[in-house]
Amino acid sequence: MTAAAIKAGKGLMRDFGEVDHLHISRKSASNFVTKSDIRTEKLLQKELLAARPAFGFLMEEGGEVKGKDPSYRWIIDPLDGTSNFIHAVPYFCISIGLEKIHSNGESEIIAGVIFDPTHNELFTAEKGKGALVNNRKLQVSNRDNFEESMLVTGSPRNIPVSGCEVAKTGAIVRYFGASALDLAYMAAGRIDACWYHNIQPWDIAAGMLLVQEAGGIFTSIDGSPASIYSPAIIASNRPLYSNIQKIIAQKS
Repeated sequence: MTAAAIKAGKGLMRDFGEVDHLHISRKSASNFVTKSDIRTEKLLQKELLAARPAFGFLMEEGGEVKGKDPSYRWIIDPLDGTSNFIHAVPYFCISIGLEKIHSNGESEIIAGVIFDPTHNELFTAEKGKGALVNNRKLQVSNRDNFEESMLVTGSPRNIPVSGCEVAKTGAIVRYFGASALDLAYMAAGRIDACWYHNIQPWDIAAGMLLVQEAGGIFTSIDGSPASIYSPAIIASNRPLYSNIQKIIAQKS
């Protein structure tokens, strides 16, 4: 997984260097990035298929590809933070999660990789073995009051009044535009909590495991257990979770 992400990241960085030189019109930049997105996904699929030929795929661009072994599949976002990439903003990543599907239909993410190629940061997690960034152990923050906290959410177009209510607590509230990388940053203790509505499996598959293995809490907005198929989620450190969950659940 890490080898595939690093290899794909080199291609993304070459394209990222070209984006800044494009005549920035909506059509030309968007078309260029769409091609880069698809090319990156195909490379990831090729590399992972070579490593595990029987595993299936769930991909943002290519959709579902069934494998011979129905117990495992890769969940891939080849470029999370597309709008940032289009505008030459260096906040985007590659995300790969490995899903294990049990005989009763339940699934879990057992490994995850998020690669931020602009900062050369490789975030990794394995079920029950902790989370790392460039081989350094990750731990979520222990900030316990809103005034000292930084919270991150999804696009304002998808967020109801909960964002305003959270801001009233005195916390710094941000929208960075790449949810997978947000969750990696949260696992590293840089961000204290995140919440998202209308989220997709490839946005959170690797990030969910990173947060959990770094000691954080990951649930649905109503407080019930979450999976990568939950449409609205909260990820938080432990001291802030109860308060932020109540605020967001009441206003969502």
